[in-house]
This record gives sequence, C-alpha cells and structure tokens, in this order.
Amino acid sequence: MNAPVDVSFFARAAKPLTSYRPYWAKRFGTAPFLPMSRAEMEQLGWDSCDIVLVTGDAYVDHPSFGMAVIGRVLEAQGFRVGIIAQPDWQSAEPFKALGKPNLFWGVTAGNMDSMINRYTADRKIRSDDAYTPGDVAGKRPDRAAIVYSQRCREAYKDVPIVLGGIEGSLRRIAHYDYWSDKVRRSIVVDAKCDLLLYGNAERALVEVAHRIAAREPVEQITDVRGTAFVRRPDDASGKGWFEIDSTSVDEPGRVEAHVNPYMTTSEQAASQGSSCSKDDATDSVATSAVGISAGGQKDPQSAEPNPAIQPMLFVANPALKAKLKVPPRDRSVIRLPSYEQVKSDPVLYAHANRVLHLETNPGNARALVQAHGEGVTARDVWINPPPIPLTTAEMDYVFDLPYARSPHPSYADENGSHDGATKIPAWEMIRFSINIMRGCFGGCTFCSITEHEGRIIQSRSEDSIIQEIEDIRDKVKGFTGTISDLGGPTANMYRLGCKSPEIEAACRKPSCVYPGICSNLGTNHDPLIKIYRRGRALKGIKKILIGSGLRYDLAVKSPEYVKELVQHHVGGYLKIAPEHTEQGPLTKMMKPGIGSYDKFKQMFEKFSEEAGKKQFLIPYFIAAHPGTSDEDMMNLAIWLKKNGFRADQVQTFYPSPMATATAMYHSNKNPLRKITRDSESVDIVRGDKRRRLHKAFLRYHDPNNWPLLREALKAMGRADLIGNGKHHLIPTFQPLTDGGYQSARRTNSTPAKAPGATPAKPQKGRLLTQHTGLPPRVTGAAKPSARKPR
Repeated sequence: MNAPVDVSFFARAAKPLTSYRPYWAKRFGTAPFLPMSRAEMEQLGWDSCDIVLVTGDAYVDHPSFGMAVIGRVLEAQGFRVGIIAQPDWQSAEPFKALGKPNLFWGVTAGNMDSMINRYTADRKIRSDDAYTPGDVAGKRPDRAAIVYSQRCREAYKDVPIVLGGIEGSLRRIAHYDYWSDKVRRSIVVDAKCDLLLYGNAERALVEVAHRIAAREPVEQITDVRGTAFVRRPDDASGKGWFEIDSTSVDEPGRVEAHVNPYMTTSEQAASQGSSCSKDDATDSVATSAVGISAGGQKDPQSAEPNPAIQPMLFVANPALKAKLKVPPRDRSVIRLPSYEQVKSDPVLYAHANRVLHLETNPGNARALVQAHGEGVTARDVWINPPPIPLTTAEMDYVFDLPYARSPHPSYADENGSHDGATKIPAWEMIRFSINIMRGCFGGCTFCSITEHEGRIIQSRSEDSIIQEIEDIRDKVKGFTGTISDLGGPTANMYRLGCKSPEIEAACRKPSCVYPGICSNLGTNHDPLIKIYRRGRALKGIKKILIGSGLRYDLAVKSPEYVKELVQHHVGGYLKIAPEHTEQGPLTKMMKPGIGSYDKFKQMFEKFSEEAGKKQFLIPYFIAAHPGTSDEDMMNLAIWLKKNGFRADQVQTFYPSPMATATAMYHSNKNPLRKITRDSESVDIVRGDKRRRLHKAFLRYHDPNNWPLLREALKAMGRADLIGNGKHHLIPTFQPLTDGGYQSARRTNSTPAKAPGATPAKPQKGRLLTQHTGLPPRVTGAAKPSARKPR
C-alpha cells in the first residue's frame, strides 16, 4: 500500500486500525451488500448480527455515506453488520427486523442533521429529501438520533446503544436549538445512549467494538478519545483528574481607593492641591494616604520618605517551588457552565462555546465536563478529547474497502434500475465523485465541518485515489467518462498542513487562514496538480471536474494550480464562496476580504482566455449572518448589480447547533474573543421582516421585493438608489406581480402555480446555478433553449 508521509506531522500516538485481531465472525467473508432483512442474513449464513446500524438515510453502499463506511470498516474487523435504514419510528417493531444485536446498536440520524434536512432556514418544512428514494420527504422523524435511540431501547433494552453521526457530534454539549428557540440538553442525556462517538469515528468505533466483544461492560469504556458519556459525580472512574473551573466569566472590577472618613471631599482635594472631583480625590488619597494624619491634617514631617521604613517584599518559597507543577493536559478536565446555567444565561453560553472550540486540537485538547441536573438527579456529561486523525495508510484502508458503490437492491425500480422513480438524489450527486481528503482548517463560523471533522487534513494517497477513478470507470453503471468531483470539504486542501509538529500540537487558533494565511501553513498545491494530471491521463477518462467549494485565498498562492484548474477542470462554471463584500459580517464569518476574490477572478479570467474558453465564476453569498447590518446588505446588493449578478438561490444564515455563529445568534456576543459581561456585542438579524429584507437585497432584481426595498432604502436615507437609471438599484415603477419570478434561466424560475400543481422539473443537461445572467451549459444531452439570456 502506498503510504507517503502524512500531510500532518502530528504524532499519531494511536493504535492503527489494521492492528486489531479480527473477530471470529470474519470467517463468513464479505457481503455484497450489508443485509437489511432476515432473508439476506440467511443467504450469508448468519443466524444473528453482531452489530445493527440504524440510519435515517437510505442505504447506499458508497464511501460518501457514513453508515456504509462504518459498516464496511466493522465488517473488515470481522463483525457481522446489518443495517436498518429509515425505519418506521412509530413503534419498536421495525427495529426488531434483524433480531437482537449480539454486541450493540449503532445509531445515526444520517449524513445530514435531521432538523436541517427537514426544515428550511425559515423553519418551513421541505417538500423533498435527497437521501430518500424518489426524493420523498417525511421518511425520518425530527431529532432522529433521539427517536431511534429510544426505539432501540424499547426493542432490546439490555443492548448497548452507541450514537454517532453529525447530529450527535454537533449536540454533544448543551446547545442552542434554532427550531425551538431554546437551549437543549446534551444529546447524550436526551437519547440515553451508552456512548456517543463524535467526529469521524472509525478509530474510536473499532476500539469500542473490540472491547465490547471482549465482554468489557460499556459503562467502563470511559477512556476512548472522541467519545462522550454520562458520568455520576461520585463515580470512581472520574477520580484522579485535575479539574479546572470555567463555570463563570465574572472577574473583579476596578479596586476603589479607600476614602478617609474624617475628611470631606473638598478637604481631600484641597490637601492634594487638586480639584473637587470625587474620582480625583479618591485616587489622590489612595496614593498619599501615608502623608495624612488621623485628624485629617497633612503631616509636614511625613512629606519626605522615611528611610527607616522599608517596603515589604514577597519572594517565592524555595521549599514550595518544586511542588508547583502544571497538571498534565491529558489528566486535566475543564468544567463548563452547567446546562442550567447556559440555559438561563446567554453570556455563559457564549463562554462555553468558546471554551469548546479552543479545545479541539487533538495535540493539546483537554477533556470537558458539563453538569446536567441538580441534587440527586445530577450527572456530568463527560467529553473526551477529539480523536487522533487517521494516517494516510488508514485513510486508504477505509476508502479501499469493497463498496458496491450503488444503492441497496431493495430500492431498485421495476426495471431493476436506480435511475427511475426510486432514484436517490444524494447518490446521483456523488455517483461519479471521489473524496480525496477530510477536515478543514478554514474555521468559517457558520460551518460545522471543523467541529465535526477537525482542522487537521487527513489525505488519501495518490495511488488510492487513482485506483478509485479506475474502479468508477470499470465498474459503475452509467459512467460516461466524466468524474463529477475530485475533492472533499474543500477542493484544494489536499495534503496541506502545518510545517511544524511542535506548533501544530500547541496551536489553539480556530483558523489557519484568517485573518491571513498562517506563516506556518504549507500551501504547496503540487501533489494536487499531480493527481489532476495523472487522473485525466487515464484511458477512458474524458473530463475531471471540481465540484467541491474552492478556497480561493489559498489557490492564489499557487498560480500553477489555478491555471491547471481553470484550463482543464472547470465545466463552464466554478463555484466559490466569498459570502459577503463588507468587513463587518466578514470578520464574524472569519472569511477573507473581497479583494482576495478579485485577485482570484483576475487569474481565472486570464487563464480562461489563454485556453480560449468562456467560463464563469459563481460566487455565493449569505444573507442575515450575525454581524450584518442593513447597510452591509445594501452595499452587497450594489456590488452584485455593478458586477452583473442576479442571485436566484439565496442562502440565509442557518443557525446549526454548536457553530460559532450560532452562539453569536443566541447570545449577541462574539466567541471569537474572550467573553465577559462587557465584551463585544454582535448585531443579530432576527425576526421574519428583517430576514426577508436581507434576502430581498440579494434578490434586488425581483419585482416582488421592490416595495420592501423602497421602504427600507427611504428609511436608511438612501432614496437616491431608487430610480429608473442604470446606476439605481431598483426602479420607481411597480409592475403587477403574482408572487412568481421569471428568471433568465427557466429552470431557476419560480412562476406562480395553480393549487395542487407540481413544479416543473429541470431539463436534462441543464445546470442549476445560484446566479442568473449566465448562458446554459450545453452538454449534448438536451438542445439549448432558443431563448437568449438577458
């Protein structure tokens, strides 16, 4: 196996995934698909499952689906693994479909948080679910991880429950819940699971599985990194830890000077030759109290210092010096404010959020503990430090497992295909894509990737990636020669990392690229360029596109990479995310200024012109983010019109659990800085009217928004932007509208529809983009529209 030097130089002091002795059931071999029924189990010769995984997604045996990865990793360790996908949660009976698990339940809500999956940013119920056959909504409950855990407990109450997935990761401590507008308890308490695994959980899960298989009680498994669990305050396993109290942000204020009670304010001032100001007097009295007698009169003999009087000096006791040692970080635990405290005090909530984000580096993170309940019901939610990232060899091991790379056969339509009525949109999106890395050191405050996957980049080897391209070419039905994506959370962070192992292990910065790119960060894109060139040189590969979001402030550090990307791997459009143009919101997002976008745009257009290609950048923006004023959105709208962009699909800030921007939204504080009662306040966009206004500024071209924008611009004193000239933002006239919007790109239009009518589906071969004003991409799958773009 090709295993080059890891991107990160972080010392991987962890047991390798491949070093465990396989469980005895490995003799049954590899299943073509993990079984979803008793009939499939019998075909494999199984009488029972060692582990049953419950997921809110349809089962797609592909490395982009979390349950498939977890299932195949456990299978490779020798365990018999079954999957219950999207069960009917109304009773416990569907959870008994595969029988009683021999070892434990593995529960997840799916690849997406179940609440974000079901509700829009405006808390409206979505009409679709990309992770369900046929794109049908309603196949999973709200807060699915909690519901599934409860049903598993009802089905077989003595079987341990191990909870995982992104829904569990982002709720491991008391968290603000946008949908109920309140702070909820840790999901460990609500789900009553035995163990929560957060982040990418392969390393922790393999260890836990083998320890449970060795008959170790699950309640005694308290030392695995990347896990959280409930521990009673009097539990003996919690002894021997040095506890750091971080339950308060209160600090002593200014120490007031002692005032001589025998003097009036004027007498104090006169005695010092100063004004009658009370503040001045107290300060002067404090500094010269030695020169005032008890009777309130100045002693002329004490005006000069008495050489016989020596000041008292404090020196360290040599006998105690050797005993003052800082406790080791691996035996230190930080006590966060309790659930009851953060529930009632937004300032303490922001403080707890800041502490959690500071303790996310596997090299120096300390354990966290948060009390839930009081009195006899009190228990601590204990969160161990984050898991050790996978090495390159381990990443290859995980991605090289025998995935079928297609949905389970039970989802096939009457023709035995997955491309008809039962097509799973999420699988269709990643069908011909390849994940080359994990993690992100961007630290964007509105994003939860860092909280889930960590800042340290975990990269696969070049040979493993090329092998997967060949597997898609040779084995995946319907492949036409185009790889739709070669990326990950960020397209161009492959094999990037800190230059120094010592600095990386000690770093506590939330981002390696904000406010500027860290001098200790390697920005060499050569390994990625090499993969691009080697991949597109393969026989049968016509095109490799880059669909993942691009970190353009990193890309400009490597003009050769930008040239390679633009001239060979852009299919007409390239999406990037400046998110805003104004410094106010950008500082709260931890995003670079719009100048970085302009620099990348110049390089993009230059290399496109050199290649003789007409290509376009698709910038994405966020409305209503914390720290965004109405003037900021107005300036963004002016920038959009000046640059000819018309946004159709508007992104509104969505407060996901545990994100830093969500803490801003709930507390009005900025957790990027030290939290105190008087620390920086953040302007929060709350209320439907103001959120609609910010969205309307992004869609300044929609006549339905013009009345709202006119009212706002007049109130802001910017009526000069209302007029019928090219330099105006919106016109003075108001056409009759029916609530619909006719876009220059018909697939993005939202015309008014009759009640009960189904929306028109996008035409095959047309690309849905966020912005209009761009010509459609002609792929040959459909004839280009005769209608010309505006």
